Amino acid sequence: MIPQPQDDRRIGFPPVVDADTRLLILGSLPGDASLKAAQYYAHPRNGFWPLIGGVLDEPLTALPYPDRLDRLRARGVGLWDVIASAQRSGSLDAAIRSPEAADLRGLIQSLSELRAVAFNGKLAARMGRRILANRDGVALIDLPSSSPAHAVSLSAKAADWAVLGDFLPEKGRLKI
Repeated sequence: MIPQPQDDRRIGFPPVVDADTRLLILGSLPGDASLKAAQYYAHPRNGFWPLIGGVLDEPLTALPYPDRLDRLRARGVGLWDVIASAQRSGSLDAAIRSPEAADLRGLIQSLSELRAVAFNGKLAARMGRRILANRDGVALIDLPSSSPAHAVSLSAKAADWAVLGDFLPEKGRLKI
């Protein structure tokens, strides 16, 4: 578990990437359920795992968390957040105060295979696009938030998320 300070400042997780990452999905900052579990998208109603599982055509929600991360990396998908730390009471992005940006530029420079950065939600897109402005050679994609607070059906979100498959090796097939 990532140790959290005693005040209302929240600290995010390290990136989940490797040298073969082609698609990087960026959220804003892990919510309380994720921080408590020390897992990306741990809230049981968050649609992230079903959404990315649909893109990859894999039942990720049925796997233990470490296996989910292994499957993402094997398929060229990385995870991180645009905010390294921030003050926040609760889990809503609207409650984020005094955000400290993650070193997105530094991470992206280290990923030679990267083809796209997808932003999971409006805050991630707004901050991430500002940080990554004028970055050539990498597509920037805004996605509807996987959060249950974003009250759109999972099937409607899945239609938007499907574009991510275009940036994976051979339409998302497993790297051998």
